[in-house]
Amino acid sequence: MTNRILITGANRGIGLELCRQLKARGDQLIAVCRRASDDLRAMDLRVIEDVDVGSDASLARLKDQLANEGLDWLINNAGILSVESLDSLDFEAMEQQFRINALGPLRVTAALLPNLARGARVGIITSRMGSIADNTSGAYYGYRMSKAAVNMAGMSLARDLLERGIAVSLIHPGMVATDMTGGQGVSPVLSASGIIARMDALDISDTGSFWHAQGERLPW
Repeated sequence: MTNRILITGANRGIGLELCRQLKARGDQLIAVCRRASDDLRAMDLRVIEDVDVGSDASLARLKDQLANEGLDWLINNAGILSVESLDSLDFEAMEQQFRINALGPLRVTAALLPNLARGARVGIITSRMGSIADNTSGAYYGYRMSKAAVNMAGMSLARDLLERGIAVSLIHPGMVATDMTGGQGVSPVLSASGIIARMDALDISDTGSFWHAQGERLPW
């Protein structure tokens, strides 16, 4: 079955690799980003640029561009990371992480809800750093807090979309070797393949689940 899939943050890292793997298996992609990379342009996909997931006006334009177009999957991948410790707190950076990491997926999903029919699937790329039970090292205040917040948003979406038959999954991609992590971690290829496997397996009976991309259920 061919899926019609929209991915945010598609210009690099995990988003770019998701586009690459999903296109290779025959899915139809809409790659959304603020600014397309050369690698994304080279894939010959439908690309929508100038989309800021932290902006209501930007998402209203995206909604208009996609009017009457159905989506089988929506993957909320766009995210940012800054590093704060208790001795070095940057509250503006923390607020920006909330805007993009926590409110962004909610804004995108709300804007594109008319495009999601019964049986559609929503993926939110979160992090185990948003797990309260799993926090054994502290710091990373803005990132941890924004990911805990998006986990709660995802659970609320799962409850609110249940009657519409739309399933939601929260997926930790692993620590992935991207620009965000300074090139440390597992390959985007491995991470993206795991995310796709979790989305393939998602159904309404498992909505609101929190998964590691490689198949481990994670604690809240």
